[in-house]
Parts: sequence; structure tokens; C-alpha cells
Amino acid sequence: MGLFQKIRRRTPLGWLQLSHEKSRLLVALSGIAFADVLMFMQLGFQTALYDSNTRLHRSLQADIILISPQTRNLQSMSTFSRRRLYQAMDIPGVKSAEAMYLNIITWKNPQTRRATGVLMIGFNPDKPAFDLPEVNQQLQKIKLPDTFLFDRGARGEYQNAIAQINQGKIVTTEIDGRTITISGLFKIGSSFATDGSIITSDENFLRIFSKRPVSNINLGLIRLKPGYDPKTVATALKTYLKNDVKVLTRPEFIEFENNFWRTNSPIGFIFSLGVSMGFVVGVILVYQVLSTDVNAHMKEYATFKAMGYRNYYLLGVVFEEALILAALGFIPGVAVSLGLYQLTRQATNLPMYMTAIRSLQVLLLTIIMCTISGAIATRKLQATDPADMF
Repeated sequence: MGLFQKIRRRTPLGWLQLSHEKSRLLVALSGIAFADVLMFMQLGFQTALYDSNTRLHRSLQADIILISPQTRNLQSMSTFSRRRLYQAMDIPGVKSAEAMYLNIITWKNPQTRRATGVLMIGFNPDKPAFDLPEVNQQLQKIKLPDTFLFDRGARGEYQNAIAQINQGKIVTTEIDGRTITISGLFKIGSSFATDGSIITSDENFLRIFSKRPVSNINLGLIRLKPGYDPKTVATALKTYLKNDVKVLTRPEFIEFENNFWRTNSPIGFIFSLGVSMGFVVGVILVYQVLSTDVNAHMKEYATFKAMGYRNYYLLGVVFEEALILAALGFIPGVAVSLGLYQLTRQATNLPMYMTAIRSLQVLLLTIIMCTISGAIATRKLQATDPADMF
């Protein structure tokens, strides 16, 4: 008789034992669901951390990016000489090399008039820097003095101001005592580092930062001619340019930002620790339930042993309980997490979305969690001697 037929014909003792004590089963499922929610939320925040902080990176119209070696991340950028862009044009395959200015500034919320921080971005409007239709369709607007585009995905109280801009009304606010006009909207979204962004021309940017030399730039955006490989050109640029710039392909620039949050920021570690804590909490909760169940049925297990059943059969019963708990506890865990994801997304504008990969990841962690608990709970069962029980 095949193994599958044996499994089908075997009495489902694991389910019968779990369902016999319904209150204990509900406590176990609640504990597993709680552990799953904790893991889902930490993984969701971790992914949102990386996705939100690289939105701007992914929207740049550039094959290669130049930054200062002292730059830590997008919010802590150093400057380098604009001369490096002119030198980059000497490399075969380089089509254009444009400058971008970035700086965190404090402005007055145009709706509440409270001071808050946003990321200001400046570039030459005649040379589109973003792969964002909303921005590229409004480049003529930011050529006007003290005129900006505002990020509709910013976090904060901006609903009324956004509505006025959509209606074509003039919305003004202040940056360092200077009155500016918001003439249009675009969307990149908030991140863990900034509440939002504003875009303007390089001339308007330098009006705000009047003491900053024009030659000191934050990003060099290099576009290549068709048919040239970014990695090959990047290698040539690294050889040709001096050590005061770091040359990164677009994927490397995104990974550069992610690596900062992963290794140099405590936030990335905290989220990883949160996932581990959820896993450990789940192991402890499931172990307590299975251990209590094993102790409550120890005489029955001893009877099975006396009848000739081997340890692997009894261990299979306990592991069956563990897998049932994993499957049933996962369902409410993912359902609650979906609601919390939506709530968090609405409250913070962070990209918190449930994905199939993350669901499978947490399901696998849940199965491993319950299997470990089952393995610990069966240690006493394996050492049981029927003669000691009667």
C-alpha cells in the first residue's frame, strides 16, 4: 500500500485532538495570527522603507549617475565640481551630462502655514531629468521666477492646497522669508526621510540658496547614446574621472540608497529585528499549546506505544497539529494585515502593499515556526516509557 493511501486512511488524530479543546485551539490560532501580523507589518515597513526612499532614483532619466564620494544617501548629499560633467562628455557613448541640485529645506505648509521639511530639487528645465509625464508637461512653468511644482503624494495636511492648485488658483507660501508660487503638481510620494518633494528650475533653486556656488552640484545625470552598455561606459568613466566623484549605474544608485538604510541606518535593523521577534513569539506560543496538548494526552500516547505504534507515528500526530495550526492561523493573520496595510497607506502615504511573494514568505516562516515548536514539544513524547505511565 502506498504512503499516500496510508495517510488518507489514517485517523486524523492531530485535528481531533486540536478540535476537542476548542478554547485552546482559539488561543493557539490567535497567537499564530498575532505572530503573522507582526511579521507581515515588519516586512511591509521594511519594503516600504526601501521602495519609498528610492522612488526618486527610479524616476530619473539617466543611465549613469555621478555623486560625491562623501554622499551617504539622497537626504545627506555632498557636492562635487560641475567640471566633471564636461569631462564625462569626452567618453565615447555619453550623449548628455546634466546637473541636478538637491537639498532638504524648511518651508511653510501652504495650507496650515506650519514649518515642515521637504526635499527641493532643481535642474535645467530645457533638459528633462525625470521620467514623469506630469513633470515634463509643466517644465515651462518652473522657468518662471520663484515657481515650483509640488508633490501631491506628500505626507501632511495639503488637501485644500492641492484642490486649489487643481482648480488653477494661485497658491503661495514661503521659504526662508521668500515668497514662492506653486503652479502645478506631480507625484513621487513621501518616504521615511522626507514628507515630500518640490521641483523647480536650477535658477530658482540657486535663488533660494544664494550663497551656494553654481559649480557645486549634487547629482550628475548621464544619458548614453543608443547601443552603449551602461556598465562598460561606467567603467570607462571611473578610469577617466578623478576620485572626487563616484560613478554608479542606475541600478547601482538604487542599491546604494537601499544599502544605506539596510546597514547604516538603525531603521533597517529594527524592522529585521521585528520580523525575528515575531517568529520567536510564534515559536513560544505554539510550543506552549502543543506541549500542553502532549502532556494532556500522555497516557493515550503511552497506550499507543504499548500497542506497538512507533515514535515516528506519534511524532507525526504532533507535527500534523503543528501544520494545521500554521495553516489555520495564517488565514486571520493575512486578513488582519491587509486591513492594517491599507490603514497605514492612507495615514502615511507609504507604499504598503501585500504581495504574493511576501504572503508565501510569511506562510513558509509560519510553517517553520510551527514545525520547530512541534519538534521541541515532542522531545518529552519520545522519552516516554509506557511502563512508567501505568
